[in-house]
Parts: sequence; C-alpha cells; structure tokens
Amino acid sequence: MMNRVHPFKTVFLSASIIFSLLLGTTTYLPAFAADKPTAPDTSITLKATAEAPPSISPQALYEEVWGIIAGKFVDESKNGQDWRIWRHRYDKAMKTPDDAYVCIETMLASLDDRYTRFLTPSEFKDERDSIKAVLFGIGIQIGIKENKLVVIAPIEDTPAARAGLKSNDEILSIDGHSALGMSVKDGASYIKGEKGTSVKLLIKREGKEIPFVVVRDEIKLKSVSTKPPFEKTVIPSTLGYIKLSSFISNSAGKEFVDALNSMPDKAGYIVDLRSNPGGLLENATSIADLFLKEGGIVSTVDRYGYKIVTEATSPVITDKPLVVLIDDGSASASEILSGALKDHARATLVGHKSFGKGLVQEINGTSGGTGLHVTTQKYLTPNDIDINKKGIDPDVVVKVTETDLKAGKDLQLEKAVELLTKKP
Repeated sequence: MMNRVHPFKTVFLSASIIFSLLLGTTTYLPAFAADKPTAPDTSITLKATAEAPPSISPQALYEEVWGIIAGKFVDESKNGQDWRIWRHRYDKAMKTPDDAYVCIETMLASLDDRYTRFLTPSEFKDERDSIKAVLFGIGIQIGIKENKLVVIAPIEDTPAARAGLKSNDEILSIDGHSALGMSVKDGASYIKGEKGTSVKLLIKREGKEIPFVVVRDEIKLKSVSTKPPFEKTVIPSTLGYIKLSSFISNSAGKEFVDALNSMPDKAGYIVDLRSNPGGLLENATSIADLFLKEGGIVSTVDRYGYKIVTEATSPVITDKPLVVLIDDGSASASEILSGALKDHARATLVGHKSFGKGLVQEINGTSGGTGLHVTTQKYLTPNDIDINKKGIDPDVVVKVTETDLKAGKDLQLEKAVELLTKKP
C-alpha cells in the first residue's frame, strides 16, 4: 500500500475533485424532507463538469456513465463481471431520456453497491441546492412512522415553525392529495414550490384534524444549534453544547466555529453528532483540526491501494475536555470526526455504536443535467481502522428507550454532562 501524507487544506483527493461529500441516512429533498434512517449513502466526492448540452442522445448518456464506472469504480472486478458486456447492451432499446435512466440504473444495480447511483436532473438539482444550504419550501423534515407520513420536525425560524406545525403531526393531505400510502419523496414534491406560493396541509394532532395554509419561502439550512433537544435537559453554564445536524452545507464548518467562539472559557464542550448522516469531508476534517494538535485525521485508499493521509495542520481552538455524542444515525463525516477524536484520545464518545460507513463516493455531473455517485475509495480512521459495516463503539454506552424519548429524557446528554462535571 502506497502512503502519502496530505494536509486537509489542499484541494481534496485529486485535481478533478471539488468536494468530498459523505452522505448518510437523511434523504435531502427540496421540501427539506428526511426519511426514516435506514441505509445511508457512503462518502461522496463532487466533480465539476462542463455545462450540459441542451439535448443528448440516450445512447451517449449511457455510454458516458458506463465510462465513468469503468475508470473509477473502487472494485476493479466490477462485482466479478466483465464490464464490457454492458457497454452496448441497450443501444437499440433506448429511445428517450427515461429509457436511458432505466437502463443506467439496471447497469449500476449489477455492481451490488447501493451507494453508486444515478441522479435524474431534478434529483441532482436538489442535491446541489442542499450543498448550497438554500432551498425553497416551508421548512419541515418529513418521514414515515407506523406507515404514516409525519412531521419529523419543523426547522427553526421557517414558515412551518411560524405556522405552528409540530413534531409527530400526521399529514393527512397536501393540497388535496391524500397522504395515505404517500412516500417521503412524493410528499416533498407536493410541499416544495416557488417562493410566495402557498401549500395547504391537513394535519392530525391528538385525534383532531387541523388545516394549515403555509406560504413557501427561501429556507436557509442551519447545520448547528446550541439548544439541547429537550427542554428538560439542563446544561450547566460552565459547559458548552453544540449540536451538528449535518456536514452537507458549505457553511457547516463556519457555523461550528462561530458557535464555539460564542462560548469561550467553558470548562468543557459537548459535540452532539447523533442522527447526523454526514456531509462534506472538508467540514469533518476542518472541525477535527480544531481539536487536534497533530497527526492524521483520516486516510483514503483507492482501488490501487494508494493511501492519502489527511493531517491536522492548524492551531487548536481549545484544549478543554470534550465529549462527543453518537448513535446509529451518526454516519460518514460524523464517523470521520468522532473516529479521529477517539483514536487520538481527544474526546470521550458517549451513546451507542455508529452506523458504519467507510466508503468514499465521487459525485459526477453528467450530461443532460444528470448526476452520478460512484464509490471510488474507502476511508480509515487515524489508527487505520476500517469502520465500514462495523461502526465506531462509544467509550461509554448509554441506551435510550422510546419511553425515555416520550418523557423528554436525554440520558446520553445527561451522561455527557456528568462526565464533564464530575470531580477527578
């Protein structure tokens, strides 16, 4: 295995890569919808391409995707098959862009890698909007709970929050469309829309049906909050608490630094990465660099065994004690940050085992406004630990039950406070 030290401030993994993105359990949709955590994407990298032509033949798009997989997919064997058999397999069958999309998805399915996937023009646009941290909608996360479409949470200071929508509200209909059996993706497509337009929601709350009319607006996605999830949880004034919900937006790193700088001279800090599905690799490495004096943060290994080590290079922002909260929704970039802090014994991890995503993907902009996620590398923690499908074990295991959540008890956060306030 070749080895090369690579400081994080250099532009990522190769000259062609703009971003390294680590996506996870949250589904990023224009109405800011989040599906129930199931099987997250892995690490991803975003590559710039020339502006797509207004039209392209289905065969040309298929050929383009085939070539990218041939040259970049992490498994050289392509799941033990001769990749050439796919090159002209559907030439005569493709008449429209939709035909090409279906044929491409069929081809990619043969790789048996859920993280290598094709994005239609609308899906690719949604993803770019998420990275920009600006979307248009009403500002809610929606998901499926007990086969019902529900509000996971309204985003602070958005039309949804101001209208009075609440967590666990059941959505019965959207603009007259019944939500019975509706998917998260379809629900989001009905909720999103142009700024200034309105959407009608029929909500069921505590057995009562309540109609809402919410005016859509620009939603600026915030990655950081300093408020604990439950009001009952009391955090001493001597401690700082930062909840990082995602690494996906370009502003996440700056938001984190601003939050940390707003609470100087604390005796210790709690960084909450629970249910954080990941985001930009640069955000994970730059935040880790705030706490590490030296040493590796993360390593990536390509299909040829070439290893690049991203090292800590900046002065630390604080050397005070640190507790990091993780759970099975903490994935990708969350695991890079928590893994680096754990391997360097810089933080105590509290909660339960993280998701376990140790693969890197590249996002390619392909013709016709489409996109392609390709698994190109795996990553290792500073101690060369491969966490893919294994996860990271916390130093202190604290289980949370449904009863605890309903009662507004955050036992994991309470344990973090206990660890930082107990006397030596």
